[in-house]
Amino acid sequence: MRGNMRSAPRRQDYTEEPEFALNRDYFEEDFRSHGKRWIELTLDEQRAYVMSLLDALEVTDRDKRLKVARAILYLAQGVFDECDTEVDVLHWSRHNVFLLYDMGIFTALLELLSMEIDNNQACSSAVRKPAISLADSTELRVLLSIMYLMVETVRVQTEDDRPEWRAAREAFKNELGSPLYNGEPFALLLFTMVTKFCSMNAPHFPMKKVLLLLWKTILFTLGGFEELQEMKVRGRERLNLPPLPEDSIKVVRAMRAASPPASAMELIEQQQQARRPLPLVKQDSLDTYNERDPFKNDDARDEEEDPEDTDSGIEGEVDPLDRDVIIQPPPPPPPLRPPTERVNFPKGLPWAPKVREKDIEHFLETSRNKFIGFTLGNDIETLVGLPRPIHESVKTLKQHKYVSIAEVQIKREDELQQSFLRSNPEHILHDCSTTNTHLKQKHRCNIVYYLCQIALLKLLLAAAPTSKAKTDSINILADVLPEEMPITVLQSMKLGIDVNRHKEIIVKAISALLLLLLKHFKLNHVYQFEIVSQHLVFANCIPLILKFFNQNIMSYISAKNSICVLDFPHCVVHEMPELTAESLEAGDSNQFCWRNLFSCINLLRILNKLTKWKHSRTMMLVVFKSAPILKRALKVKQAMMQLYVLKLLKIQTKYLGRQWRKSNMKTMSAIYQKVRHRLNDDWAYGNDIDARPWDFQAEECALRESIEKFNSRRYDKNKNGDFTPVDNCLQSVLGQRVELPEDFHYSYEMWLEREVFSQPIQWEGLLQNP
Repeated sequence: MRGNMRSAPRRQDYTEEPEFALNRDYFEEDFRSHGKRWIELTLDEQRAYVMSLLDALEVTDRDKRLKVARAILYLAQGVFDECDTEVDVLHWSRHNVFLLYDMGIFTALLELLSMEIDNNQACSSAVRKPAISLADSTELRVLLSIMYLMVETVRVQTEDDRPEWRAAREAFKNELGSPLYNGEPFALLLFTMVTKFCSMNAPHFPMKKVLLLLWKTILFTLGGFEELQEMKVRGRERLNLPPLPEDSIKVVRAMRAASPPASAMELIEQQQQARRPLPLVKQDSLDTYNERDPFKNDDARDEEEDPEDTDSGIEGEVDPLDRDVIIQPPPPPPPLRPPTERVNFPKGLPWAPKVREKDIEHFLETSRNKFIGFTLGNDIETLVGLPRPIHESVKTLKQHKYVSIAEVQIKREDELQQSFLRSNPEHILHDCSTTNTHLKQKHRCNIVYYLCQIALLKLLLAAAPTSKAKTDSINILADVLPEEMPITVLQSMKLGIDVNRHKEIIVKAISALLLLLLKHFKLNHVYQFEIVSQHLVFANCIPLILKFFNQNIMSYISAKNSICVLDFPHCVVHEMPELTAESLEAGDSNQFCWRNLFSCINLLRILNKLTKWKHSRTMMLVVFKSAPILKRALKVKQAMMQLYVLKLLKIQTKYLGRQWRKSNMKTMSAIYQKVRHRLNDDWAYGNDIDARPWDFQAEECALRESIEKFNSRRYDKNKNGDFTPVDNCLQSVLGQRVELPEDFHYSYEMWLEREVFSQPIQWEGLLQNP
């Protein structure tokens, strides 16, 4: 039964290692009176003890509260001192977490967390400190660790879950999405911690734990990619749209990273240049190469490679399963007979082609101008006067016509804007939006999320491996640096690994959070997605991501910033071996760092979402010279990452010039094989109508105008504001009854403090003669 449990991800820094024993000691000190071990107690006895801990959390003594919180954390960590194996630790951790939730521990922890956030004394003390360490965030780290373990453990389903656990999961999910604190959902409280930290008002906040908890909370309440796919299917059914041509998640999972086929001329050229025998490796995937880098010949013509890029990483390594296929080649064949067994063409393309209605309209407009001399506007049905081949072409295009939910929403918004009537926003919400049970809370987080985007990008910039330390940048290492800095080489190496790992986890959490929110906003309503995207673009998200990839990406993907023997639960069950400099340098046995690979894929997907169907943003990729940067990322032998790199290269290929396309035929072939085809898209030749001069400001302003109209119509309380006469009577205006939101009284005092009492009033200005 326990064997089905997956290993829980470890999220504590290595510098927090001594706190495992501290948590155990405080628990045993309080639990000693029972005379039994925790795992020997009955369920009722365990409930009674948790209730006593819950009562002890309400004491006024700060140190006593911290001891109780550590005892609760020990329970959430699986009472590891009473377990013999890692499986036992995970089993009791899961059992205890559901018990803690059932007894109301999470609500009590939320109140304590709110107190710590509002602790102005701790914030002012941290601001004045020249150097912040782990000791400055002890209470926050303990509380956030318990809450993270509870959210992540309850979120993950297992086959052997009890019925009461499944009911608890749904209850916890609804609780996290409901107004828990000051009438706002839990995610909003975490967002405010992010903004407070980035504004330098609370530099002691443990940002890594906050970001991880925020990501998992959003993932739990709104759903992940599989839930998004199901919601998309239901949304299309509700709008009477045809079903999706394929399940994109399954297609990408089945896709294999493959080397693009070489042309005949390239094969002949390679044979003529062969001077010495080379081993041959089968070419059915990028897991085994027939050369160090299949894209190297392309790069040599359009950029100068970094020597570290070509020789480092794992391109030259061969999959152990394929070692038996490496053979010495026979004598070189005649130059005019290229080998044919080396190129494996796919049996079929992975994606069904798509055509937009706009593409069919453009095709017919061009055909009518050519054959009959006039156009019929947006009419895609009338084919009178057009030759038979055009009829067949239109028929083929209509067979692959795809209407997205976003197109329906935009069309609906245009129709509403053209009408003088203002529809009920709630009616439209259920008419054109793919709603879910937590949509109301999602809208509440929307405005706050706008405020947090720059903060999240600041954190991403600070954690990026390519960023350089600046005196005015935010310090994201406050919750990893110990009070006493290392004095030996071994301690310095351990801290260096911990710092790098800490940054990698922050990048992972931010990239996953941004991508998840972008996908949910786009599915709910395209204009919610567009406003978030525009904020990200204006905050320089595009060059930031390109800067992230402008490094030796193979070294980043294969980085080994982990110490296996210190990972939980291994470190609390097994004897701790003696650490040496050699063992730290060796790292783990994994060929890839899946954490970093996950982050890279997320960032590429964010870049795709920001630039898709946006001509001016695509030109930004060209202006920032992203093609060489993205091509280096193709060295990573992972199908999903290659797919999103190729997508980014495809949308800008038409602007890179004929010489670039000629010099990069292998990349062009890979795009043809892996990326979805748009039947009218002239991406490979540059003859498209979009290959025109670009005006970034005009396009973004037009988009912003549409967004503002959407927000005004949908969320403005005064629905007929454009047509209501202005009331200039002071008494009449002051006498009007203003409708306030239901939860306004929860945050009225905070609003009064922020908007009234904290605003300086220039009373002298009232006495001056205007």
